[in-house]
Amino acid sequence: MNFPLFIAKRYLFAKKSHNVINVISGISIAGVALASFALICTLSVFNGFNDLVASLFRDFDPELKVVPAQGKFLKTTDENIEKACSLPFIDACSFTLEEQALISYKSKQEIAMIKGVADNYHDLVNIKGLLLGKGIFMLEDEVCHYGILGAGLMSRLDCGTSPAYPLKLYIPKKEGRVSLTNPTGAFNQANIYSPGVVFRVEQEKYDNSYVIVSLELAQNLTDRQDEASALEIMLKDGIGLRKAKRELTAVLGPEFLVLDRFEQQADVFKVVKLEKLVSYLFLTFILLIACFNIIGSLIMLIVEKQQDISLLGSMGAEQKTIERIFVTNGILISLIGAVSGLILGVAAIFVQKRFGIITLGAEGSFIVDAYPVSIQWQDIILVLVTVLAVSFLSVRPIGPIARKFIRKSE
Repeated sequence: MNFPLFIAKRYLFAKKSHNVINVISGISIAGVALASFALICTLSVFNGFNDLVASLFRDFDPELKVVPAQGKFLKTTDENIEKACSLPFIDACSFTLEEQALISYKSKQEIAMIKGVADNYHDLVNIKGLLLGKGIFMLEDEVCHYGILGAGLMSRLDCGTSPAYPLKLYIPKKEGRVSLTNPTGAFNQANIYSPGVVFRVEQEKYDNSYVIVSLELAQNLTDRQDEASALEIMLKDGIGLRKAKRELTAVLGPEFLVLDRFEQQADVFKVVKLEKLVSYLFLTFILLIACFNIIGSLIMLIVEKQQDISLLGSMGAEQKTIERIFVTNGILISLIGAVSGLILGVAAIFVQKRFGIITLGAEGSFIVDAYPVSIQWQDIILVLVTVLAVSFLSVRPIGPIARKFIRKSE
């Protein structure tokens, strides 16, 4: 049996003569447990918000998106693109074209982003599940072109889901100069009508600026008949995302990038990760402060056990062995606190996920009513390692302190 561990457990769990040491040891364990509890709960909340944001974008962003490595547009007739579209694990794919435009309705004007999509766009994403209004998803017919606005853009234009007049789109021509006598001649123009619906993704990036139109109209407005901004792809059920991404990258070559949903919204998820990192560092600093209680508890234990130190020395125990007894005692306090804090934290996360006890505010004011949480096993390991590492560093000075008392007892 490990002798320092055996004595350390006796000191920690056996009844001590001075009750104050019991209290201080309990406070040390509670401090570490509270810090561990706060760490795992905070990380889980950020995981929850990360999953929530990902779920919002999932209805509008494709599983995989192929974009040019340089520039904004790719050729729809590219041989590598055609090979990629014929891969067996692809369920559906479609070209899309995005470009900024000026949209006007009556006297109001807004800068918008038009997104030209093909007729099978609803097979790639859950766009129909995002629609609001009494109309249907339709982009064109034999009479006119239609446009589906984001809910925020509709509100700013004050046109409603079924505007009485057509909306006008203006995009600068690729070539040509602005004439002072006829400034509108430098723009490609088109009228679009609403099919009686708008879409809402619950993200300002899309809701406040996007207009979905047909790919043909977008290509005509931008003078890019054989070009597109991206190739959007939906995979067949059961196909691994990473494997599909590797195979697509191999087929397409270095001229194209294959982006998953997280990479398509890299700026958003980077902010979430940065906030999570800052919170983790802040709570780790609080944990370090809590671990100083362990030093006080161990110093009082050393003072109380001077007779035991003298006895162990006379029985032949080495100085380093006696030092390890008190260091081990501090590590046990940290381990008990970390494990108990993690157990309480995981339990609280499951309760929050099941019942939503802690709410965000007034019901209906946010996308979700309660704080979203999601626990990951990597975070549990991270918290446990962090607590043990910080605790070990904090009890390191106990060795030299114990050494002084050992010398006095000799």
